[in-house]
Amino acid sequence: MIIVRAPLRIPLGGGGTDLPFYYSQFGGEWISAAIDKYVYVAINKGFSKGFKIRYSKTEEVEKPDQIQHPIFKEAIKLLNIPGGIEIVSVADVPTNTGLGSSGSFTVALLMALHAFLRDTGHDDLPAKKDIAEQACHIAMNLLKEPSGKQDEYIAAYGGVNNFFISQNGEVTVEPFYPQKISTQTLEKLESNLLMFYTGIQRASGPVLKAQTQAIENFHRVKEIGREIKGALKRNDLRKFGELLDVHWQEKIKRGGTSDPQINSWYQIAKENGALGGKLMGAGGGGFFLFYCDNQKEKLRKAMQEQGLKEQLFHFDTEGAKVIVDFK
Repeated sequence: MIIVRAPLRIPLGGGGTDLPFYYSQFGGEWISAAIDKYVYVAINKGFSKGFKIRYSKTEEVEKPDQIQHPIFKEAIKLLNIPGGIEIVSVADVPTNTGLGSSGSFTVALLMALHAFLRDTGHDDLPAKKDIAEQACHIAMNLLKEPSGKQDEYIAAYGGVNNFFISQNGEVTVEPFYPQKISTQTLEKLESNLLMFYTGIQRASGPVLKAQTQAIENFHRVKEIGREIKGALKRNDLRKFGELLDVHWQEKIKRGGTSDPQINSWYQIAKENGALGGKLMGAGGGGFFLFYCDNQKEKLRKAMQEQGLKEQLFHFDTEGAKVIVDFK
């Protein structure tokens, strides 16, 4: 039995510049934080010669090409996994809610499959960068998803990291904590970030496709991301919160990011203590993240009255890892 977990993430600045339409022309730069909400993948040797896969439904097939779930199918084919296994996937939060669950799932699945191969006599686990790149390859090249590299990389590495991506797609990972900010700053940031579930699930693909013409908007988002990193380095968390609001005002200029209901929730949050906030991921639903330094209970009450449920979290420092390996 092998069990792997990979963390979900919150983007702190520069999100969207990891998309290939942008970085292939201008290069990308963003900062993300992994959180202690996870996708889990468990693998066990099966009794049949085929593949039994369980997620929101169960599949039992003889050959990889018969698998309906696209990520399971492509990962198994990519690593040339033999039959005779059972794979189960579960997650701490719903899918399509903006926390990068698809990327985290792919990273967890690949690490679990590599661990399975290792236990059957193959090489040791690949480096985190290699697993992240394999996960990106599945999403971007094999499945042709309109996605970038943020989710897979932060799921693999964990922590709070600054990422740079060149025009040819090469990613450089620069740890932001503890190299750039203090433990005190990180703890205060974690304490003052409040996350609420809107109850809206949406696929990010259509939203991302609608945003790919907004080049100037993404230039500005990159600049705001750099300002956010500067504020965090200076321990100026109030400025960080204000920059989240600047980012939000810029992001909603893109199509598909917001709607009247989402705008109303955001305004109510601002009126009840939030300095700024953002929808996780491409937008359109999912989780709202707000920065609030001294009126957190007021904000919680206001969001609760709107029917939004708070999701407590802490930062994850480990990234994807094998948590059980019973041979």
